[in-house]
Amino acid sequence: MTTVTAPVTPRERVVRLAAGHIAALQRGYLEDRPHAVAALARLRRGAGREAGQLPDLWALIDTGPLHQTPDGARPLSENELIRAEDALHVALTLYALHQQSRSTGMYQADRPGRRRGLGAAVRRMMKPGEIDEPVHKRLVRAGTSPDLAVLAQRLRDIVVLLRREGIELDHAQLAGQLYAWQWPGGADTVRREWGRSFHAWHDKPTDGTSSSASSDTTSTTETDKDAS
Repeated sequence: MTTVTAPVTPRERVVRLAAGHIAALQRGYLEDRPHAVAALARLRRGAGREAGQLPDLWALIDTGPLHQTPDGARPLSENELIRAEDALHVALTLYALHQQSRSTGMYQADRPGRRRGLGAAVRRMMKPGEIDEPVHKRLVRAGTSPDLAVLAQRLRDIVVLLRREGIELDHAQLAGQLYAWQWPGGADTVRREWGRSFHAWHDKPTDGTSSSASSDTTSTTETDKDAS
């Protein structure tokens, strides 16, 4: 019996490319490699800004794999390439801002039992059993953004709060959502994903005790190597 593998979608390609870039940057940053530290410092300047505003960042975000055609996939159209590149720009610059002065990785993959989607990250800033309305409204405002430029600015504000609290985020998943957002009906799809993530924020306990918003956050010890 022949197994048919579904072709990789453009959104999945964006997620995989973002994950590879961010994982490499994070590894280099945490090992205090000068190239990675400098790259994140440059990328931070683009957080909340459109890709075309800072051409000097183009060399830091390798979108070459998007122009290749994996087995079983088709070439991306011009519109798909533009949206994919914009999504990668926003996601990587937000990661760079999130990682600033943190001694542990702020990028963590979302998976069952360890939710790291945007909704879950926002929920983890709140006390168990309580809804912090000002924080919740930031997620709602992001969800009602009229375009990607405004969405990037509102996500920047959320990421600053996440960094302050030492709460991780799956920036690669976010890149895929940013890609989807730009298509007709995509914003509705992404809002639903954020809503599900918000309500499924709990980490799976490993010792029989209940988890809390801060039970498994990593160390919040700050460094000053890139505080500027």
